[in-house]
Amino acid sequence: MSLYTFKPVYQERIWGGRNLETLYKRAIPAGKIGESWELVDRPEANSELLEADGKNTTLHDLWMNKRQQIFGTDAPDTPRFPILLKLLDAQDKLSVQVHPPAAKAAELKGEPKTELWYFLHTEKDANIYVGLKKGVTRADFEKAIGTPKLADLLHTLPTSPSQVMFLPSGRLHAIGAGNVIFEIQQNSDTTYRVDDWSRVDDKGKARDLHIQESLASINFNDPEPTFGQPHGERVIECPYFSIYRTFLFPGEYRTWNPNGKSFQYHFLAQGEVTLDKRTFTAGQGWLVSADTPQYDITPGKEGAELVTVQLGIA
Repeated sequence: MSLYTFKPVYQERIWGGRNLETLYKRAIPAGKIGESWELVDRPEANSELLEADGKNTTLHDLWMNKRQQIFGTDAPDTPRFPILLKLLDAQDKLSVQVHPPAAKAAELKGEPKTELWYFLHTEKDANIYVGLKKGVTRADFEKAIGTPKLADLLHTLPTSPSQVMFLPSGRLHAIGAGNVIFEIQQNSDTTYRVDDWSRVDDKGKARDLHIQESLASINFNDPEPTFGQPHGERVIECPYFSIYRTFLFPGEYRTWNPNGKSFQYHFLAQGEVTLDKRTFTAGQGWLVSADTPQYDITPGKEGAELVTVQLGIA
């Protein structure tokens, strides 16, 4: 079988922490590490293969040179791999932000970003802010920008592991402190901040805000979104990605059959699994190519929780 693993690209963030080190025993750089780009194909960052495939040493190489073989017949004709996978360690709140919808992204000189959060670890009282409370109008929101009253208008939800939140472009959101998240998103790095909780960096400088771009992007007809409700193993199927969740109990196994349509990227949220005589532990991810024959994933003695990302529909 064709199985690929990649070197993470770590990003320091003002709101980051050290959970990727303590939870998953990773050797991460010093500082507040807020993001690990697990699978990325962008001009400023590209995933390196841990084991080269001939002359192919990066995700972009594979995308350009072996697209249908590895990524499948569902792979779009785009210059770069179309999704970006991240781990987020939010030890402080992220900014109140929005990503531009496709209809407005070009006008705003940005890229649309629909994404999904899969919660891996949550501390006591951890929460997220998603959308506005019912009855809050655009006028109410604009009046509250830059004041402490803004937080009172945001819809707040407590978080726990294995929950999922879908965030289409245009949905206002912020991650609260105490969340470690597996994020699946369109290949975009456009974020418009409308508020950053009056935060400043270690030099006393506030981060840039994007008030007008945010107001042009926010869907004000999106009150009080709720967590996703997976149906069986299916978490969500949307035009950009499909995501599945599998709970494997001791003594069971799960059979996958790519059928040449799409790769499968597996991320292990909990436990341990064996695949093709290789063992993976919590916090690890790997990509199985679309041309791989049917294969089995077997859990360890404590079972496992597996999140799978692919294109198209299984």
